[in-house]
Amino acid sequence: MNVGVIGSGGREHAICKLLHHSSKVGKLYCFPGNAGTAKIALNIDIDLSDFTKLKDFILENKIDLIVVGPEKPLVEGIVDYLEDFKIKVFGPNKTASQLEGSKIFTKNICKKYNIPTAKFKIFNLETEAIGFLEEVSFPIVIKADNLASGKGVYICDNKNNSISAIKEIFGGKFGKAKNILIEEFLVGEEMSFFIVSDGINVKNFGTAQDHKRVLEGDKGKNTGGMGAYSPSRLINNKLQEKILDKIIHPTLKALKDMNSEYKGFLYAGLMIINNEPYLIEYNVRMGDPECQTILPKLNTDLVDIFLACCEKKLNKTNIEWNNKKSLCIVLCSKGYPDKYQKNILIKNLDKIKEDENNFCFHAGTATVQNEILATGGRVLNFTSLSNDFSDAKKEVINNLNILDWTEGFYRKDIGYKVINK
Repeated sequence: MNVGVIGSGGREHAICKLLHHSSKVGKLYCFPGNAGTAKIALNIDIDLSDFTKLKDFILENKIDLIVVGPEKPLVEGIVDYLEDFKIKVFGPNKTASQLEGSKIFTKNICKKYNIPTAKFKIFNLETEAIGFLEEVSFPIVIKADNLASGKGVYICDNKNNSISAIKEIFGGKFGKAKNILIEEFLVGEEMSFFIVSDGINVKNFGTAQDHKRVLEGDKGKNTGGMGAYSPSRLINNKLQEKILDKIIHPTLKALKDMNSEYKGFLYAGLMIINNEPYLIEYNVRMGDPECQTILPKLNTDLVDIFLACCEKKLNKTNIEWNNKKSLCIVLCSKGYPDKYQKNILIKNLDKIKEDENNFCFHAGTATVQNEILATGGRVLNFTSLSNDFSDAKKEVINNLNILDWTEGFYRKDIGYKVINK
């Protein structure tokens, strides 16, 4: 069968790599892809906001299955549009995608269905939001309601920081902002919890611990993710049961009550406090770099999972994993998440170690005249599997040293809570 993957990051390269190894996949396409996907798929440069052009290409090239990687086309309704033309698509519809597209949509579900989350207030005027600061206890969390590529969250320790955050959001830093969310600051430890659903059935799809902050010690600005490890050190059977019963299932029921359903990956960003889960936010796709951390542990053919979800047969699919630990470090362009140079040459990629336990997933890269250039802030993702996190990290660091890309940087403390120094 012919399969197309929408997206251009490390997540999509990881998905493509597993699909490339499936005996059931014939031609593999990636829209628009990167230098990594170019080696295993046909990169097609189509504007992802042009649904008509994308649909025409899919039909003309007889693509049997489309997998949507990033959140933006999902929130914009690409699944609904393609399904109208009888195209098989893995990913949630436009209504379900509001779980990520609007933080207020999700908060209102939490309130109605008693899903544990931080206390919150919604404001649609800058003056009212700033006035509310007189009533809060710091620190607080201020969030843009709309999509912000993982960066629209501010943890504010004082009034001045809070005013700056409110002004930036209402000022359009993440696009036009009609609303803003102010939440209490929860003290605990974060965890990423994943499920996959076909609209009826739900199966667990792993856990991870993400490092969002740009600087070591989890300090500095928020990023799209500097690294991750899987499984999370926090997960246990009792906690997993609570997450499903108190958070996941009530959310899916809420969507059904809206005459919708959830098909695809659902990523719950959680705060764990004394073995109790609180929902921070939802992502309606696999995380990045969590996807690059989790997928290498998968033994089941990924295309079988995608098809089972599209055909509502997930209950008949057994998802199997290896028992190894996985750790991923993201190599970024100097200056990220602020200004950074683009089109910087990357040498030595042919020298790094890649095998069944060691992976290099491309993110912000492109091939120009047979050379690979860095085109984004997050450039490469190095992942290793091992029986313990310490050995996995050593393998990743070894590959980073072999690459020796002087125009980049990475956090050297990824996984510090699970690695004995």
